[in-house]
Amino acid sequence: MIEKIVAWDRSATLVLNSLHSPATDAFWSFMSDKWVWAPLYAAFIALLIWKLGWKRGLVMIAATILCVTCIDQLCNLVKWSVGRLRPCCDPEMIERGLHVLEPHHPAHPYGFFSGHASNAMGFAVCMILAFRPWKNAHPEMTKIYRTGSIILIVWALLVGISRIFVAKHFLGDITVGFVIGALLAWLWISIGNWVIRRYHLR
Repeated sequence: MIEKIVAWDRSATLVLNSLHSPATDAFWSFMSDKWVWAPLYAAFIALLIWKLGWKRGLVMIAATILCVTCIDQLCNLVKWSVGRLRPCCDPEMIERGLHVLEPHHPAHPYGFFSGHASNAMGFAVCMILAFRPWKNAHPEMTKIYRTGSIILIVWALLVGISRIFVAKHFLGDITVGFVIGALLAWLWISIGNWVIRRYHLR
């Protein structure tokens, strides 16, 4: 059963990766570059302070930072424990025609699960959940909140999918990353909300 899932995952990754074109390669490389999103993170940190107040905002920022830190540590632990090669490091995938956009770093040959996918989804879910009390207190902003939530989820999905096109991850790496990122975001924001209620922060 596991062998069939792995074989399907490899084939599905190759199919998606084969959809590349010169016109889209630059887009996927851009989406895969985590440093270009630093202004986005900074903007949401500022929004948290502005919309929630500095006390609640700082709690949500701390919860998000702890979430991302937890994801990074867990991701590294699982990668080296499982030892699944990245597609770009897998001779069979290369032989089957894998299109590689980014050269792999020899010190990081393993890819299960995807840190990019889990961090992007974790950040998106953290922001969606962190702003929910603000939305509930301002029902007239519901449409903006929903639109922003959709944009964040689509962004996270694109970041994760980009890792298939640059040949750094299998589809399974991405899918598991999305799930783990969302679950840890829910956990840490729940803890943050508990702190806010426990200490009656305003």
